[in-house]
Amino acid sequence: MIRAAKDWAKRHWPALSLRTILFGTLLFVAALPGFGAVFLRVYENTIVQQTEAELIAQGAVLSAAYKSAWTGGRAGGRGQAIAPEPPQIDLRTMTVLPPSTAAPARLPADSEAVAVARQLASIASDSAAVTLAAVRLLDRNGTVVLGRNDLGASYASHPEVRKAIAGRSDTVLRRRQEYPHGHIWEAISRASTIRVHHARPVIVDGRVVGVVMLSRSPRGLMLGIYQDRGKIALGIAVIFGMLVVLVGLLSRGIARPITMLTEASQRVAQGSADIPETPSTAAIEIRELFDNFRLMAGRIDARSRYLRDFATAVSHEFKTPISGIRGALELLGEHWSTMDDTDRTRFIANAAADTERLQQLTDRLLELAKADMTLGDSSAVADVLAVLHHVADRLTGERLAIRIDSPLPLAPANIAPGTLTTILETLIDNSARMGADTVTMTARMIGDRIEIAVQDDGPGIPTADTEKIFEPFFTGRRDRGGTGLGLAIARSLASATGATVTANIVPAGACIVVQMQRSMRDS
Repeated sequence: MIRAAKDWAKRHWPALSLRTILFGTLLFVAALPGFGAVFLRVYENTIVQQTEAELIAQGAVLSAAYKSAWTGGRAGGRGQAIAPEPPQIDLRTMTVLPPSTAAPARLPADSEAVAVARQLASIASDSAAVTLAAVRLLDRNGTVVLGRNDLGASYASHPEVRKAIAGRSDTVLRRRQEYPHGHIWEAISRASTIRVHHARPVIVDGRVVGVVMLSRSPRGLMLGIYQDRGKIALGIAVIFGMLVVLVGLLSRGIARPITMLTEASQRVAQGSADIPETPSTAAIEIRELFDNFRLMAGRIDARSRYLRDFATAVSHEFKTPISGIRGALELLGEHWSTMDDTDRTRFIANAAADTERLQQLTDRLLELAKADMTLGDSSAVADVLAVLHHVADRLTGERLAIRIDSPLPLAPANIAPGTLTTILETLIDNSARMGADTVTMTARMIGDRIEIAVQDDGPGIPTADTEKIFEPFFTGRRDRGGTGLGLAIARSLASATGATVTANIVPAGACIVVQMQRSMRDS
């Protein structure tokens, strides 16, 4: 099950950049305190609204009992229409009034209200014992007819009572007597320093005959947190789970791929080119790093194999002339006195030829090394026709004819003129050494590339050797002094500038093709 989920996630994982992953993680972590503060404030406001809702319900019941006692229990029409009263308190915007204080009454209490209060005393006491709300019954003038230590006092100056006398229910927030303004608990929980006061009118036959006044402290935030500890623990678990997911995202997107690359680099250092597949959950930059690292490892491996083969070929090429020189010197040293002048001259000539061979090999190897170290210039521009005519003028002689065929005007090529000249001269020199009498250079445009085909009338190239001829030291005329490095030098120079050198199969002779990128600049 877990394996299937992981496979599905890898197939559908979006390509995220490293910036996106880090920004999202840091944003989430930075927002956690804000989410916690908002959650606590919303939760606290909900607690206070719950207290208001309980007071509204209790007030509605006591108001109905007040009305019933006032009318002597007789039915008063169809009763009140359905009109729910949702809580209206908002701790963020509502003003907290001073503590509630009674004032002396200007008028004596209404006798009928006092009689009703006697009847409802036990009901009010029992409800207060359960709900912990302070219950006061007032007459239509706001005078207390049922209370604690304020019997006969007046609350008519309180805004909630004034609204109730006017026929509308109202709820306000007042500061608790035992917590003065600025108390330390206010910083922790605003609800812990306030009381919710609710005043509800008692309406009989369209007129207000009394007021039910209730007040209660809301449930404390800490108590609420304790009572809802299961839900809060679930929320904490969800947040922790999201953090684990983010850690996993960072691990799969950054840490684990980098570890894989570290291990792969150690294997490359030991000579292995085995690079792991790019993780599908890696960040975009990490994926590019994997691709570039794989390309680099492939090039290092190819270069290592090239150097090994090159070292083997060099040792083989140098071994023959060195052995010849050593043999000639040993024979001359051992038999100098018994040799005639003809043998001496012959052995010295053989040693000189081998020395010349070593000199040619050394010069060509230096040219190949320079070609391998050549760096391309993206701003280089060459006039191809001008280079063709320059090469033809230099190399045309009695034993070699060079022709140029360019049916259409050519765009400038993105290659240094000197580099193109060296490549063409190397190819023509190779044709001349193979015994060609005529070389034709044909230039044309193919899309956004320029192609130069160098074709001769020499013995040609066997089909099986069209790629081998570009390998260092591969030659078919070793007996005539060929080093097998000319075509390797030409291809290396071309590769450094983004050009290509390949061999084409033609019915007669040999054909080497050079392709270059068109320059976007004028020559």
